[in-house]
Amino acid sequence: MSLVKNVTIAGHASKGKTTLAEAMLYVAGVTERMGKVADGNTVSDSDSEEKKRGVSLLSSVLQFNYSGAKINLIDTPGLFDFALGQAEGMRAADTAIITASARSGVSVGDEKAYKAATEKGLARIFVTNKIDDERADFHKAFASLTEKFGSSLCPVVVPISGGFYNLMDDKAYTYDGVHKKEASLAADEIEDLKEAFNEAVAGTDDELMEKFFEGEELTHDDKVKGLTIGLAEGSIVPVFAVSGLTGVGVDLLLDFIVKCAPAPKAEDGADDGSLAAICFKTVADPFIGKLNYFKVVSGAITQGATVTNSRTGDDERIGKLINTLGSKQTDIKECAAGDICAIAKLSTFKTGDTMCAQGKSVTLESVDIPNATYSMAIVADKKGEEEKVANAVNKIIEEDPSLTFANNTETRQTILSGLGEQHLDVCLSKMKEKFKVSATLIQPRVAYRETISKKVQVQGRHKKQSGGHGQFGDVWIEFEPCDSDELVFGERVVGGSVPKNFFPAVEKGLREAMEKGVLAGYPMVGVQATLYDGSYHPVDSSEMAFKTAASLAYKNGIPQAGPALLEPIVTLTAIVNDDAMGDVIGDINKRRGRVLGMNPVGDGMQEIVAEVPQGEMTTFSTAMRQITQGRGSFTTEFARYERCPENITQKVIEEAAKEE
Repeated sequence: MSLVKNVTIAGHASKGKTTLAEAMLYVAGVTERMGKVADGNTVSDSDSEEKKRGVSLLSSVLQFNYSGAKINLIDTPGLFDFALGQAEGMRAADTAIITASARSGVSVGDEKAYKAATEKGLARIFVTNKIDDERADFHKAFASLTEKFGSSLCPVVVPISGGFYNLMDDKAYTYDGVHKKEASLAADEIEDLKEAFNEAVAGTDDELMEKFFEGEELTHDDKVKGLTIGLAEGSIVPVFAVSGLTGVGVDLLLDFIVKCAPAPKAEDGADDGSLAAICFKTVADPFIGKLNYFKVVSGAITQGATVTNSRTGDDERIGKLINTLGSKQTDIKECAAGDICAIAKLSTFKTGDTMCAQGKSVTLESVDIPNATYSMAIVADKKGEEEKVANAVNKIIEEDPSLTFANNTETRQTILSGLGEQHLDVCLSKMKEKFKVSATLIQPRVAYRETISKKVQVQGRHKKQSGGHGQFGDVWIEFEPCDSDELVFGERVVGGSVPKNFFPAVEKGLREAMEKGVLAGYPMVGVQATLYDGSYHPVDSSEMAFKTAASLAYKNGIPQAGPALLEPIVTLTAIVNDDAMGDVIGDINKRRGRVLGMNPVGDGMQEIVAEVPQGEMTTFSTAMRQITQGRGSFTTEFARYERCPENITQKVIEEAAKEE
C-alpha cells in the first residue's frame, strides 16, 4: 500500500481554510492556478450555493499525490451553522490542521476545532495563516495560541527578516512565488524559538533527550523522529507560518505532513483484516446521483464485491469506486485499508453507517452529527406541493443529517430544524435550485393546552323532533379540576335516570369535545367529569343523542369553570463559557425562565440548568451563539405544562381568533 495521509483542515470561518487547500493543490502540481473564494473558482467550493455565497458550506474531499504519498485532504466549513462538515472531516482524518490568523490570533472556531481533534485522538497542527498581511504578527499570534492551548505548541516554520526559517532542517529560505531557495539570513531573532523547538523534540524520546542534555546537535533525522513521535502522541502541536493566498511556506507544510503526520491507525472492532469501513459523508445530488464517502479501516473495498451494511443487515454490490478532487472524479478499482474513496449509487448506506464483509458484523464509531437547535415551520409556496417539499427536504437530509424534518400532528405544521437561520436558508435555496420546489419558513406554533380552575355543575339537553323517531338526551355533569393529561370520567347516577348503556356515549361526547378548548381551541387537560343525573326517553333516546347532550354540557359548563391556558415548559441544559454565564442567565430571565442550578464542567465552562416556557425559546439558539461567541451549546427536554400569565393568554387568544 502506498503511503496515505488523511488530513482535515478546520478552524474559524474566514481564516483561510479553503485558500490554504487551494495553495496545497497548486504547490503539489495538481492545479495550474490558485482559485479564489471570492471569485467562486476554488476546487473545494464546487457547490453552486458555495459559489453564490462565497463561503464553504460542505466538507470537500481533495485526493492527490505529493512526494511519494497519497494525501486525502478534507476541507471543512468554519461557519457554526455547517458544523457537520467539520465532524465529517474529524471522523475521516488522522491529522487536523487548524488555521489561526497571524493577525488576530485565536478565534472561537480554533478552540472548537482543537477540542474536537483532541477528543478524536487526532494529531494537531496549527497554521498561522495570512502571514503575508502587513498587520500579521507571528510572535503575537504564537503567544496567544500558547496561552490558550498550552506549552505543547512547538514552532516549526517561522518568519524572519527577509524570509522564513524551517527549524526542522535548520535552514532559512526566501520565496519567489511558491518556489523557495535557500538563503543566508540572520536568525538571531528566533534563538528563543529554536531552543523551545529543540527541547520539545528531545522530550519525546529518551535517546534524543540524552543527546540534547549532553549538548549534541540534533540531526535532521533526529528532529523528524521526535516530531513524528510527539505529533502522534499529542505531546507536540507544531505551528507553521504560511500564506495560503500566495502559497509561501505551503511546500514546507506539505513536506512535514509526508514525513511526520501519522499513518491511518487501527480501530476497535476492526482488527482481523476483514473489511470494515465508515461512511463519513454523503452527497445526494439530482444531477450526479448519490455518492457515499468511506474511510477504509481494515481490509479493502473492491469493485464488484458484495458487502453488508451493519446497521440494516442489507447486502449491496459495490459498483463504481471513485477518488475525488472537489467535483472532479477519477475511477479506481480498489480502496485499501487507511485510504478514502467514494462509491456511487449505494441504496442503503447513509452517513455514520459501517460497511463490512458478508458474515462479519462490525460497527465502527459513527460521525458526531450535531444536534439541531433552531426550528421553523416550513410551508410550500404552492398549494398541493407539500409532498414535493417533503421529498426535496428528505433528499437534502441524506446529505446533511444535522437537519431534521417532522410533522407535528398537534399543531398541524411541518417543522424543519437545523443549526441556525443560515442553515435553514441554504436548505430552502437548495430545494429551489436542485429540486425546483419553493417554500417559506414561518414561526412554529406552540402546543398550548387548556384546563379549568373550579368546579361547576351543568346540564346538557338535546331534544329534536322531526317526524317519526326524535332525538332526546339529557345529562347533568359535574366538571372539576384534576391532575391528569386525559379526561377522568366517572358517574354516580342513581335510580336509572340515565341508563348504563348510554354512559360510553356520554364519555365519548366529552372526549371529542375536549379536543378543542373554549379559549383558543387547544386541547383540554386536567378535567374530571362526573355524570350524576339526567333523563331519557324510552323511544327517542339514543347513543348519538346522549353524545350530543354531553358536548352541550361541555360547551355550557367549561366557560363557567374558570378556563385557563397552559404553556409547555422545557428543561434547558446549557453549557456556557464562564465569562458569558451572567449574560446567558440574564437572557434566560428575560424569557421568563427560572434557573435551577449551575455546575462547573471544566475547561472554563459552566452548566446552567433552567426551566423556560417553550414559546420563549424560538430565538434562544441565535442569542446563545451571540452571547457565547459560538462556544456555548444547549439541549432542551419537555418538562410539564404550567399556567400561562394573563398577558400571554390574551395574545394567544387573539392570535387564535385571527386564524379562524
